[in-house]
Amino acid sequence: MKHPLGPAVLALGVLCALLAPRARGADTPGSPPRDADYQQMLALLHVSLPASLPAMADDPNRTPGAKLLPDGRHWVDSAGNGVGRSAWGTWTNYDEAQANPFPLTDPLRLKSGEVVADAPAWWQRRRPEILRDFETEIYGTIPKSTPAVTWEVTKSDGNALGGTAVMRTVVGHIDNSAYPAATPRIELTLWLPAHAPGPVPMMIVVEGGPPAGPRPAAAPRAPAAPPAARQQVLALGWGYGTYAATTVQADNGAGLDSGIIGLVNHGRPRQPDDWGALAAWVWGLSRAIDYLQTDPSVDARRLGVEGHSRWGKTALLAAAYEPRWAICYASCSGEGGAKPSRRNWGETLDDVASLSEYHWMAGNFLKYGAHWGDLPVDSPELISLVAPRPVFITGGTRDQWADPHGEFLAAVAAGPVFRLLGKRDLGTAVMPAPDAELISGDLAFRYHEGPHTDALDWPVFLRFAARYFLAPNLVAAR
Repeated sequence: MKHPLGPAVLALGVLCALLAPRARGADTPGSPPRDADYQQMLALLHVSLPASLPAMADDPNRTPGAKLLPDGRHWVDSAGNGVGRSAWGTWTNYDEAQANPFPLTDPLRLKSGEVVADAPAWWQRRRPEILRDFETEIYGTIPKSTPAVTWEVTKSDGNALGGTAVMRTVVGHIDNSAYPAATPRIELTLWLPAHAPGPVPMMIVVEGGPPAGPRPAAAPRAPAAPPAARQQVLALGWGYGTYAATTVQADNGAGLDSGIIGLVNHGRPRQPDDWGALAAWVWGLSRAIDYLQTDPSVDARRLGVEGHSRWGKTALLAAAYEPRWAICYASCSGEGGAKPSRRNWGETLDDVASLSEYHWMAGNFLKYGAHWGDLPVDSPELISLVAPRPVFITGGTRDQWADPHGEFLAAVAAGPVFRLLGKRDLGTAVMPAPDAELISGDLAFRYHEGPHTDALDWPVFLRFAARYFLAPNLVAAR
């Protein structure tokens, strides 16, 4: 497949190079040392990184055509895509001929080699097997016993958005009496259509937010998802909410001894199968469902979760782990999300296992650095865990770091599980043209023309979701 890349995207590619490949180490003296938690986990697992690597400019394995930007730190290829080198010495690849060193895993094949042939075997044998592998090897195990959460409405506005909505901010206070040094909390902001005749469906959008811990009154909040998305959702008579993930668990390795992970561990270091930040954010989303189930204005049978980029990873994992999510929209989720970790394109497993992003995952994930073929499960299985509930996966033509073609291949590989459970797959194994909509099945995909964004796909997602949320005004508009 030829991707629509070229000189016209150079400026955006330069921007992506500056912002996207956070896991890549700059080859400059004075680089910050790897933090103690990361080193401790590597030692615990007996994982060794290369003792020395050649200077990036002299590395014979450098991405063909890669050049250093004038800032002296970041690299791009000839099409303007960000490239770099992981802690394992792996360089970014955008050559389809080199992209698939290992075959994709088969969601319907048991570890014994037996092929799952019916729905009972999926539910009773294969799905639990997949889930255990993700919990122990990839994302970490969410503890069975976690602190109690009590909820408080901290603000209410019955005349929000020019009188079209009711807005509430809700805080989940997490009992930290077992370890007061950790002070995580759950923050939700909810908008509900004014004068709704009854309970409404609700879309929860995962965002960043202030760090876990006491929040100064004047601390800035991360920007909300595109207002257009909120307006589109409310116009359908549905509710729209945001979830501030980093109030539950910080988005860095230094925060692993605090937040909900540090609280449950009483500040002690993680064990290799303990949960990482992605699973912690998913735990907070499940607690948000607990609250929404008590809200008479919300139809808790019709809850959707959406996220973009790292929050797209979070949304997809949330739907995989938590059956109360009725629908999922995972935007540009890339490595650790819908992109196969066995595939060598854009961001790779080695990037996520490097210092900047390892905290998203279980410690055991580090074992697979430079050993991608040993992974027991991959993104086709992750997508399969959402079945038979609908899931919408997206990528962008100018966001090759997230590997939209790989996301599509993973969705194709998950299709047999949807069919086994009586649902419809993508309907094709051919990568769609930009802006084509594969939304006739229960497993949906869109490859938008444009950059790393979820805004371009919201209108299509809402038409897809209407089949399940039964919004008459939207269905009539199709």
